[in-house]
Amino acid sequence: MWNLSTVISDASSTFTLSIQPPSLPNVFHFGSQRRRRPRRRVTMSSNPQNAVVVGCGGVSIDFLATVAAYPEPDDKIRTTKLKVQGGGNAGNALTCLARLGLNPRLISKVADDSQGRGILDELRADGVDTSFIVVSKEGTSPFTYIIVDNQTKTRTCIHTPGYPPMIPDNLPKSSLLSALDGAKIAYFDGRLPDTALVVAQEAVRRNIPILIDAERPREGLDDLLKLADYVVCSAKFPKAWTETSTVPQALVSMLLTLPSIKFVIVTLGKDGCIMLERSVDEGPSTEEVDVDSLLESLELKRNKSVSTPTCISSSVAKLKAEGIGTVSGKLYVGTAESIPPSELVDTTGAGDAFIGAVIYAICAKLTPETMLSFAANVAGAKCRDLGARSGLPYRADPRLESFILEKSTTSA
Repeated sequence: MWNLSTVISDASSTFTLSIQPPSLPNVFHFGSQRRRRPRRRVTMSSNPQNAVVVGCGGVSIDFLATVAAYPEPDDKIRTTKLKVQGGGNAGNALTCLARLGLNPRLISKVADDSQGRGILDELRADGVDTSFIVVSKEGTSPFTYIIVDNQTKTRTCIHTPGYPPMIPDNLPKSSLLSALDGAKIAYFDGRLPDTALVVAQEAVRRNIPILIDAERPREGLDDLLKLADYVVCSAKFPKAWTETSTVPQALVSMLLTLPSIKFVIVTLGKDGCIMLERSVDEGPSTEEVDVDSLLESLELKRNKSVSTPTCISSSVAKLKAEGIGTVSGKLYVGTAESIPPSELVDTTGAGDAFIGAVIYAICAKLTPETMLSFAANVAGAKCRDLGARSGLPYRADPRLESFILEKSTTSA
């Protein structure tokens, strides 16, 4: 149970709002009718084969405040809606996986305080295995203030890390081995760098593929990337990390620098995503093309009038980045869902939802085209509710039916 007190002030009054989920609603509206999507646990059939996914990274409590417009310096404004909910990249992505029917195990750390207990309770309610989360008897759990601008539909995050930080000694060898036992894939969000590296190295020893969320350059991230099989990047990361001038050049550079990577995806928000997949079946007649020119040609073929996510791809080619090198691969361009303004609520955690869906797709062995469209649908569903988790769809969601049925038909 959480026991958090939030003080809400306006011109006429000041009062204390005590938030104690799950006995009290976790959505509060001011000046409008309250609406809340009920949270429920759905019993799902095995999918795919109840795959175990191990995640190592951040969890937190998110304090989400919706405002009419982002404040200017020294402004005093009113909150129109307030939600207190679990967050953190790893926590969000694994919650997504649990709702899609997989069995996620999370390695992280919280304190034995009201926030920490709330984090654990919410994860367990969604079916995330929290037995590998370290609980410190002292200190504070991580938390994030998030301002959601209702005018621009953007969010601004102010994060406070937990203390004391997680170190490898917090995770006994026996717990590490138990966490990885039977895992189909291991996921890391770039946080908890020292512990993450120990977990990743053991995953490599056990031939467990690794997916890295490269949101931004972080301490220890380079060491994790060297062990990665798959990488999903934010829009700014590839050029910043490779010091190249274009995203396609950066993706070629990443595959040349990191020879173990099978594919790298860069997410572009409402502009969709770009994926470069390494090819191992290059023939003697494989054409050499400039990667920037290839992307331009794919962009021209993309049907921007379709509101549902789509994906188009190139043929296998020798992709050349001027001054960098050439890699044999296949380029994909995926679109995001075109969400009507009346339905778009909050983009917080959209990237985590996308990554969760990509991990699901890897476990389900979906084609790259299906994977990118599926991930865009999952991220789009999330954006229709406030917070990183409220809008995450369950496997039974009608919007995902065609993807689930396609996999079932293929498997049969």
